[in-house]
Amino acid sequence: MLNSDQTEIDLPPAHPESESVFSDCGGRAGTGEDTGGLGLCPQSRVAEAGDAVKKDLQHLSREERRRRRRATAKYRTAHATRERIRVEAFNMAFAELRKLLPTLPPDKKLSKIEILRLAICYISYLNHVLDV
Repeated sequence: MLNSDQTEIDLPPAHPESESVFSDCGGRAGTGEDTGGLGLCPQSRVAEAGDAVKKDLQHLSREERRRRRRATAKYRTAHATRERIRVEAFNMAFAELRKLLPTLPPDKKLSKIEILRLAICYISYLNHVLDV
């Protein structure tokens, strides 16, 4: 029976023979070989480390948990991919707008701000033509 302060991880092992505990880990019982001297197989240490991380994260604020999640390599890679796609779409939109604007010479390379300023002027000119 567990009291309120005790978790399943804190309980002593239920197996009387240590051989069966280590049989699936590849180490020899009692020697600490292949177990890092802790008496646990690598899978158990990983599981306990994951539980410790979860317990550690529970007391953090929502903002701090978000910061830690965003600091992971997986999150950064996904974010970089999304940003790359967004920038490509942005650049394609500028290229399409550039094709619609009259310039001399027609193939002149324009910066993004020049494209926007020229588009404003061109729209203004077209409004003027329609008003006359």
